[in-house]
Amino acid sequence: MVAGGSERRASSWWWRHWSLWRLPRAALGYVLGVEAVALCAVLTSAAVLPVTGRHLVWFAVLAGAAVVHFEAARGLERVREVAAEGSPYAHPQSIWLFAGVLVLPPPLVAALVAISYGYGWLRIYRRSPLHRKTFSASTVLLGCWAAGAILYAAHPDQSLPHAAQLDGPVDLGALVAAGIAYWLVNLALVVGAILLTSPTRPGREVLGPLSQQLVIAASIGLGTGLAVVLVTAPWVVPVLVVTMLGMHLGLLLPVYRTAARVDGKTGALTATAWQEHAAAELNRAQATGSPIAVIIVDLDHFKDINDTHGHLAGDHALCAVAAELRRQVRDGDLVGRLGGEEFVVLLPGAGLAAARQVAERVRQAVRVPLTEVPTTGPERTLRFTASLGVAAHPWHGDTVDGLLLAADTALYQAKHHGRDRVEVAAAGAAGPVL
Repeated sequence: MVAGGSERRASSWWWRHWSLWRLPRAALGYVLGVEAVALCAVLTSAAVLPVTGRHLVWFAVLAGAAVVHFEAARGLERVREVAAEGSPYAHPQSIWLFAGVLVLPPPLVAALVAISYGYGWLRIYRRSPLHRKTFSASTVLLGCWAAGAILYAAHPDQSLPHAAQLDGPVDLGALVAAGIAYWLVNLALVVGAILLTSPTRPGREVLGPLSQQLVIAASIGLGTGLAVVLVTAPWVVPVLVVTMLGMHLGLLLPVYRTAARVDGKTGALTATAWQEHAAAELNRAQATGSPIAVIIVDLDHFKDINDTHGHLAGDHALCAVAAELRRQVRDGDLVGRLGGEEFVVLLPGAGLAAARQVAERVRQAVRVPLTEVPTTGPERTLRFTASLGVAAHPWHGDTVDGLLLAADTALYQAKHHGRDRVEVAAAGAAGPVL
């Protein structure tokens, strides 16, 4: 009986194990506050416009298109979200959501957001904590509310959807303002959460690449076109939906085929993908007579991190190192994960001196303590070091395997000489000196 009572108490407290509660106190209050405001916005705007049968038809079309979109781009979107980890993720579902702002009353817009994010989490993002998707849905809801408020101010006549009242420069200005509000509210709220969770991260990195914001801008434009067609020529909607899906997949699928070879945990290239890209870059370097360098990075005493702080802390450290490597190298350099706690970097056009400077920057950057680390112990700060080995063509080899062997030998020397240091391979360490 006692055991049964304990099981009932444990099951009633399951919510205490949510990853949400592990957020820093300021971030937790911020996330819950945004969600509360979103809920209040939904409740207070529920009676602004009555729901009619026509609205329900439009809602069904947009919800169905959102589901079809998710199924068609399921693998692609999972890779995109992993690549955007730690920065705002441009959700292409904004096509359907912004169209909903233009044709649906607020309660159905809220339902459309709930279906989009709920279905997406079930089918694609299950490995992401649920509280992240709940927060993202809340920020989008507030973005929709802000855009809708601007449109309602411009179109007080509630008998027609906004998409049917767009006529002239004034309405164009209102539409642009609504799109900016939708984008800016969502972006500002997400960036605020990231900064509270990781206050030491550079602002430029938190904002993410420009391409993510261009995806949102394009989605708002396509959503506007879809809304107008839905109201004025609904029989054209299937053609428009297929066109949108075709453009999305056609433009991004080649990227996905490459990105699918990215390590899901760290965002670095897999060992196989890195070696294939490295071989192509080495062939180009040999054809042009330019140097090319390899750096192997290995975390010191990584097993102790897992044993002392837990595997979540170890994963956090790996992700941090991969992110730091990407920050310290150029856009054209290749960062890969060889396996375990070992990473590799290819530096096209870099000679030994330049490669050593990069390796030294990486070594110094890795030594900066990580804060707010998920750990099984009381200490939330994690400190570790890395050893690095450097090799370059043409000094240490003329094949990828030869350069890796030379850099690995140099890495072994760094470990042997006390760790937390950079070693350059000896001339001719693996292959002929050219």
